[in-house]
Amino acid sequence: MRYKQRVMKTETGYRRVSAGHRWAAVLAAGLLWATIGFAQTNSPTASGSQDQPSSKDKQDHNPAQPGMTKLRLLVTTDSDKPVANASVYVRYYEPGGFLRHEKLAELNFKTNQDGSVKVPEVPQGKILIQVIATGWHTYGKWYDINKEEESITIKLVPPPHWY
Repeated sequence: MRYKQRVMKTETGYRRVSAGHRWAAVLAAGLLWATIGFAQTNSPTASGSQDQPSSKDKQDHNPAQPGMTKLRLLVTTDSDKPVANASVYVRYYEPGGFLRHEKLAELNFKTNQDGSVKVPEVPQGKILIQVIATGWHTYGKWYDINKEEESITIKLVPPPHWY
């Protein structure tokens, strides 16, 4: 008989807890439906997309994004001859997100026969440019870039003599 009484108490305790859970479930469902309704009223519709320019218009006028820069590097010797097949490393800080640190991103390139490299868009600010070519002294320098397009000429010097 005692065993059945304990079971009865357990069942009534379960019913009391589930009543609180029912209210929480109703409140959560109400907030969910309100959020879905708000998102649907603020989403762009098919008729709203007609006001925007077509993709063909966007291709005709392609400015650089704000805060971005395009670099053109020219690597020459001290006698103004182009250095072909030199390794060029461009390093810059990528901004971190919420609760994240900035990280150093790197792009690697090789110079062409003219000694030039076209670097795609990178963020404006401090940029490290390093050049390594066989038979020439390694070059590295931090640049502070604030323009949308920048041309940089790098002159490599012969390596020092080892005795």
